[in-house]
Parts: sequence; structure tokens; C-alpha cells
Amino acid sequence: MLTFAGEGYSAEFVTNFERIARRIARGTQAIEIVFGPDDICAPILDDSSCHCLNASIRERDRLAAVALADLLQQPIEEAALLQLNRETLDHMRTAFAAGTIRKACVGCQWSPICDSIAKNNFSQTALLCGTHARRA
Repeated sequence: MLTFAGEGYSAEFVTNFERIARRIARGTQAIEIVFGPDDICAPILDDSSCHCLNASIRERDRLAAVALADLLQQPIEEAALLQLNRETLDHMRTAFAAGTIRKACVGCQWSPICDSIAKNNFSQTALLCGTHARRA
């Protein structure tokens, strides 16, 4: 989510992710932590090549939850609510750019794109509510 810049698995996926990013940027609701496919993945779940249910993705999600819990000093567990305000996003982006919360990225096909986005100070991202991101 920190590096989403309008690319994805399908046009439906991208449109859905952009809609969710706008909701988060408005700060009107917290994110509920789920394990397995989430609202972002909904448009691709019927695709036979969907990777959301693979064991490797579940392991990436687990690693990401552990890293985020350590960074934010709060449990990241199923049904937990996470409010993504400007300070939290900036803290997460700083850690992501430094590589301290990237264990889940190992082997991910999108990692080179995310690396580039982080190197460019997250200026291309759809979630535009942090000081790292460009201003709308």
C-alpha cells in the first residue's frame, strides 16, 4: 500500500486500489487487519492465476505483520484496527525506504517497482497523505 502507484494485476484491481487509497487518504476510517485476501484483492479473486491464497503469500503477510508490529509498537493481528494518519504513514515510509520493514518483499515480483518508488520519496504513490508523498 505504501508504494501503490497505479499499477497492478488488472484494470479492475487498479481502480479498486485507487478507490481504497482515496478513502484512507481522507482519514475517515481505520484499516481492519485480515489474514488472507482483503478488499484490495477482491477484483482478482476469481482469476485462476490469483496468488492471494498461496502459502508463500500468507508467509509474506505474516512477515509484514511482524515487521509492522515491531515498528509501530502495537499488535498487528486479525481484526485489529490501524488508523493510517500522516505521522504513521511517514514513519512506515521512512522504515520502508531504509529497508527495515522489507522482509516480506523478498521474492516479490513488484519489489523493483517499490524500490524505485521509495528512492523517489514516494512521490508517485496514490496514498497522498504523508509528508513523503507529493501534494495533490
